[in-house]
Amino acid sequence: MKLQDLDIIVTAPPAPGWGGRYWILVKLTTDDGLVGWGECYAASVGPDAMRSVIEDVFERHMRNEDPANIELMFRRVYSAGFSQRPDLTVMGAWSGLEIACWDILGKARDCPTWALLGGKVNDRIRAYTYLYPLETHNIAEFWSSPEMAAEAAIDAVERGYTAIKFDPAGPYTIRSGHQPSMHDISLSVAFCKAIRDAVGDRADLLFGTHGQFSTGGAIRMAKAIEPYQPLWFEEPIPPDNAAQMARVAAATSIPIATGERLTTKAEFAPVLRQGAATILQPALGRAGGIWETKKIAAMAEVYNAQIAPHLYAGPIEWAANIALATSLPNLLMAETIETDFHSALIRNTLCVEGGYIIPSNAVGLGIDVDEKLARDHPYLDQGLHLEMQASEIRYDAPNAFEGGAPPKTR
Repeated sequence: MKLQDLDIIVTAPPAPGWGGRYWILVKLTTDDGLVGWGECYAASVGPDAMRSVIEDVFERHMRNEDPANIELMFRRVYSAGFSQRPDLTVMGAWSGLEIACWDILGKARDCPTWALLGGKVNDRIRAYTYLYPLETHNIAEFWSSPEMAAEAAIDAVERGYTAIKFDPAGPYTIRSGHQPSMHDISLSVAFCKAIRDAVGDRADLLFGTHGQFSTGGAIRMAKAIEPYQPLWFEEPIPPDNAAQMARVAAATSIPIATGERLTTKAEFAPVLRQGAATILQPALGRAGGIWETKKIAAMAEVYNAQIAPHLYAGPIEWAANIALATSLPNLLMAETIETDFHSALIRNTLCVEGGYIIPSNAVGLGIDVDEKLARDHPYLDQGLHLEMQASEIRYDAPNAFEGGAPPKTR
């Protein structure tokens, strides 16, 4: 069995577009007709440029190779161009293609992908969700409203979720880490209080940021929200500075989480070695794929750290997260996005039931991709999957924040 053909689909979720502006789906076909699906999460270049990178990685390192030779193909990609270092865009291309190989291997061997990763450790996987606006909410006002966030939290808990994430701490920008404004600190405290009052001890609070603070600013924010017992403080400073993140970790009782922007064990190892975080959040469409992330999870186990796979993408990356999570002894939980489009794209083959995901026993990733639906929603705009704010934050007024890819109405 050899890898033979590659197809790439860039699909755009309909408004409000939770999961980013577009998803890059890859379809691999072997010489004997087996099909595997993957999803690439790298988004530092536009989808047309990314398409070329994916094609180059496949043609140069994977075509006519046995899909079982994942370690060999990874070494080719990782070493390309005399590099042997984690390249975000190339690793993003490889990650999606590697996920598709695991889908093929499960189908070829008539078993779920998780069965090839050491077998089932977890019969069910704790899910967590972002707080998204309810139908009764004004989307533009939602991101700065503790009251609306509390209502969304109650709705999530009533659907069975035991962990909910929110990020009211102001926008992340193209500038270096900054001090939070007092407006942003006060709003963050108000969110934590409103949500904790609403859900009590029925759910963990996951405080999200995106690496926007200086070290001192992150510590100030952590001290302000500590009374509400968040389960984690996510990426408090830029994620490539493990030493400074360790200073934040040492200054707060809130566990530090990071990882959505890191790729390969080479970038995760310093986080563990320096005590920068005890919760790792790899995005499988960027981190190096399933096998590389299995290695990252094994390293984390040695440091008594846990894994919470990140998801701000489509349902194929989610399926890969689930396959890996099923096999991990140090799993904490997995991020989930529930939209009609996410569900329809995999024909409801995976779902959340009472706040937990039940791993599929179907072969491969256990999904049935609606290829026509994906092609019927092409991405026609110019923005990247996610983008940072260009202007600096304000200190004389509250900072409005609508995420890295504000939704369009269409």
